[in-house]
Amino acid sequence: MREPVEWPTRDLVSHRAATTPERTAVVDADRDTDRTYRELDAAVDSVAAAFDARCVRSGGCVAALVDTRPAVAEVLYGAMRTGRTFAPLSVELAPDTLVAQVDALDADLLVCERGTESLATEVADCPVVSVDDPTTSAVASLDGAAPTAEITPAALSRDDDAVLMFTSGTTSEPKGVRLTLGNLVASATASAVRLGVLPGDRWLVCLPTYHMGGLAPFVRSALYGTAVVVQRKFDPGETASVMADYDVTGVSLVPTMCKRLVERGWKPAEPLRTVLLGGGPADNDLVEACLARGIPVCPTYGTTETASQIATALPDTAGEYPDTVGQPLVTTTVAVVADGEPCEPGEVGELVVSGPTVTPGYLDDATADAFGDRGFHTGDLGYRDADGRLWVVGRVDDRIVTGGENVAAGTVEATIRGLSGVEAAAVVGLPDAEWGQRVAALVVGDTDPDTVVDYCRAELAPYEVPKTVRVVDALPHTPSGTVDRRAVRRRLRS
Repeated sequence: MREPVEWPTRDLVSHRAATTPERTAVVDADRDTDRTYRELDAAVDSVAAAFDARCVRSGGCVAALVDTRPAVAEVLYGAMRTGRTFAPLSVELAPDTLVAQVDALDADLLVCERGTESLATEVADCPVVSVDDPTTSAVASLDGAAPTAEITPAALSRDDDAVLMFTSGTTSEPKGVRLTLGNLVASATASAVRLGVLPGDRWLVCLPTYHMGGLAPFVRSALYGTAVVVQRKFDPGETASVMADYDVTGVSLVPTMCKRLVERGWKPAEPLRTVLLGGGPADNDLVEACLARGIPVCPTYGTTETASQIATALPDTAGEYPDTVGQPLVTTTVAVVADGEPCEPGEVGELVVSGPTVTPGYLDDATADAFGDRGFHTGDLGYRDADGRLWVVGRVDDRIVTGGENVAAGTVEATIRGLSGVEAAAVVGLPDAEWGQRVAALVVGDTDPDTVVDYCRAELAPYEVPKTVRVVDALPHTPSGTVDRRAVRRRLRS
């Protein structure tokens, strides 16, 4: 009797092309074109052949400086088909940061596009190829010609590294996260169980594909046999039109994007079932505005280290329990821990995650510090209720110690957001000769520092009231849409 085969044993597109080759795989919303899984499979073969021809060693790493576009699917699965690891890099980063990341990856090849060609040649110490026609002899073409020999997909196991992705670095230097094929498939499976999947589903990608929110749909859709609709840049008016014109059933957004859609009066077309809202805290006013307009908003909490979602609230839950991110996904366990001990419901502690979606570790020596007996220490503070619903209230390293008192930045931020006219707020601790740290707030909205301070005095303990307040036009964000707290500190110091 033959032993059962643990699936998947090769890249997901080759499995899918053998199962449902006629289904739509990728839609290019900017060019109004699409590809079936049969056509995507052939394109991946071509890219795989190019990788084998240009990389000296087998295995290894293919890095990419490619913004959101359909070609990401070909590069991701071309790497996977040849047994290589795919490492998407942020096109927004400074050259010196990219040099360090390419070096940490020990990349064999760097894939670029027309817009990143000069940046790629500046930071690479390996051959550079482009998904577009190169403009310089220093860059070769990732040619779309058919392979000269049949490509045999590499045999893969669940423990093989499939993706290397750097964290956003909102509170510290970005860290390189290893994600295995097993991590990716477990995440896609758990997401399907929570959100549901239908054969005709189409998920819109308008987030950067060098972050998990933008890359994950390419993995999920290949596993499900559904389609990805790709829009290169988010624009509230154009994105609303794309969702309606292409019968989009799901989309991943950060709160800022969703807010801009709501402010334009957007009402979703009938096919849309899921707006996965993550990458930062979704304020309850935004959630209520979405639900009032029939927008099926699903606040979610996830990390790069867990291959995306950890917990997700469905619309009914989001409406009934303000600010919750819902219960953990199937096979994911979240412990709330304070001083090394599990917390009771309602008690705030660090969120510690275990399960098959959790990374085996980082590229550097940060792994040992991030893992303990209960799993991966997220660095996020939160609490749960008796039914396991989670609330995320801030970061461990956002906790401010001022005059011997502990202040949770998330609590102060939520209070400030409750002031009429305030749109957003970020709170951090700044060095202070007298207090050790002082509470400082960067605020967006129709208000002024004195009004913010007076409001906080009425709502918070004296030690929680910000001693420094600055009103600005917008908070600084990372490319993934999360608040860049290091940039917040720089602004407040100035």
